[in-house]
Amino acid sequence: MKSLKHLFLFLFFVAMTSATHTAMAQSNESELPYRTIPDYPGSYTPENVAARMIDGLGFRYYWATEGLRQEDLDFRPSEEARSSFETLIHIYGLSRVIRNAVEQKPNASGNDITPEDYEGLRKATLENLRAASELLKSGKVKLEECKLSFQRGDRTREYPFWNNINGPIADAIWHCGQVVSFRRSSGNPFNSKVSVLAGTVRE
Repeated sequence: MKSLKHLFLFLFFVAMTSATHTAMAQSNESELPYRTIPDYPGSYTPENVAARMIDGLGFRYYWATEGLRQEDLDFRPSEEARSSFETLIHIYGLSRVIRNAVEQKPNASGNDITPEDYEGLRKATLENLRAASELLKSGKVKLEECKLSFQRGDRTREYPFWNNINGPIADAIWHCGQVVSFRRSSGNPFNSKVSVLAGTVRE
């Protein structure tokens, strides 16, 4: 009788722990930006258009990376290719470059610490994209001021925002597509309820 009581208590504890972890995961997930795309701005200013491109990237990234398992993160199509997790690290770096340009900060080696875990990497990437988009929509900056700046020692290279569009932003979208392809190959396909056109997900 005592052993049955202990078994019941153990099963109850396991169930409560599992429920708590699930609730925490759902709570953390709901706190992340870009589960749905933000409302579009009321006018077509250059800054608003650029922000909308970043919002589109954020939405695609959110769903490309939602619910990835360890086997998905480890997947690589060949020995020479990046794994999905290595691709996420690269996208994070691109999100830093995008944000730094909008905040008019240089990109210098050693100025940033890359999160080492999947959840931290995903959250930081989404936060970088949201910060860049919101600043562009705030009216406080002009695209002409948002240059790409790279510092290597005493040398600095600068590019206009045009290069941010065809460089980091387009590159990050490209790599989101790779993550989607990789997760399909590892048996965890992209959520079919997501509409990248509408920027919504069917419940």
